[in-house]
Amino acid sequence: MARRAGAEVSVPGGGHDPLQAAAGGGQGDAARGLQPQDAIGGKVRERGPGIGIPAGGRAMILQRYLARRFLRQFLVVAGAFVAILFLIDLIEEIRRFSPAGAGLRRVAGLAGLNIVASVYAILPLITLLAAIALFLGLSRSSELVAIRAAGRSGLRIVAAPVVTALLLGALLVAVLNPIVAGTTKRYDQAAARVAGAATQTVSLGKGAVWLRQGVPARTAGAGERGGQIVIRAGRASPDATTLYDATFLVFDAETGPVRRIAAQSARLSQGAWVLAGVKEWPLGAANPEAGAQVLPGLTLPTDLTAARIRDGFGAPDSVPVWQLPAFIAGLERAGFSALRHRVWFTTELARPFLMAAMVMLAAVFTMRPMRGRRAGVLVLGAFAAGVGLFFLRNLAQVLGEAGNAPPVFAAFAPPLIAALLALAALLRLEDG
Repeated sequence: MARRAGAEVSVPGGGHDPLQAAAGGGQGDAARGLQPQDAIGGKVRERGPGIGIPAGGRAMILQRYLARRFLRQFLVVAGAFVAILFLIDLIEEIRRFSPAGAGLRRVAGLAGLNIVASVYAILPLITLLAAIALFLGLSRSSELVAIRAAGRSGLRIVAAPVVTALLLGALLVAVLNPIVAGTTKRYDQAAARVAGAATQTVSLGKGAVWLRQGVPARTAGAGERGGQIVIRAGRASPDATTLYDATFLVFDAETGPVRRIAAQSARLSQGAWVLAGVKEWPLGAANPEAGAQVLPGLTLPTDLTAARIRDGFGAPDSVPVWQLPAFIAGLERAGFSALRHRVWFTTELARPFLMAAMVMLAAVFTMRPMRGRRAGVLVLGAFAAGVGLFFLRNLAQVLGEAGNAPPVFAAFAPPLIAALLALAALLRLEDG
């Protein structure tokens, strides 16, 4: 039962319609802050708590909500992986170092140093699982249906987690990568001390390459206790088998430096350095220059190999990403190939895009109603697609390090191709 007195319309249930009738409702509308055109066209800008927010503001609230949900899922999944991987690595370190007499405290310290690099390596998979958990939760709570019913497209729903993954990836590369480099280097040093192995034998100085090797007893001028040879070279061949403008300092374990040898070149052969254009100074003499000899060639024993020299610079992940460009330039100045480090650098730059692509792949499979057995199949499909992308990225990295693909292509092609395919699939889902 409705009445028009006072331009007010009663509705069943004892309430009042917030809209005035078109006829005679203008004065009441003005009192309520509604314009006549709002009522006539049936388009009311409703007044009330949180209702008068513009559409753009409501969209931002939704985006922030989805971003927070994704970030929360990411932290939960990352925490679970940290706990699992720490236990696995602890068992492995106990198996590896218990014969060397390492106690539980030292082994736990080694596992703690190694866990940072392990988690960093699987960040894309963590992102994938976080995205699957996000969309699965939205679907099961019917929030996804409500968001779609409010007129939000699937691409808008995906946008917030994708942007969050991009920003999170950039932050982790900028902050966590140097931490990983530091912990990796400390882990290698600590593991070498526990195992009683030799520490790093190669270092790169400004305009020079430095090497260190052991000398057996009664060889190369060393005494009964052996000694060391410290080698400085101006540059080296890319395969690390030839040194140019090289100086060899032979140290006795008891008396100190005993020989200084300068060579125009030093070629690494099986178990020996073959020197050419040699001048030798006996450092034990009162006047080393007076006793110097010029020789056409000389052979010095060595336990170094080309692979050991190349590995002595350390893995690319042991160098902070901020220092990699200068490190790469130093390697190339010294004559070494920096392809591995260059590929790793571009791969790190592409890591945020890989994480964003993981979110899009998860959305293709799980951003839909999830019921019964179909839910399990879709979740498994999302996980399989993400793992496939992860291994494809690793394969492209190997091809780049082998020189079969340009570094930029090897790093950026897999995530960008996956993102484009996922975008096409999402658009197809939107259409039908």
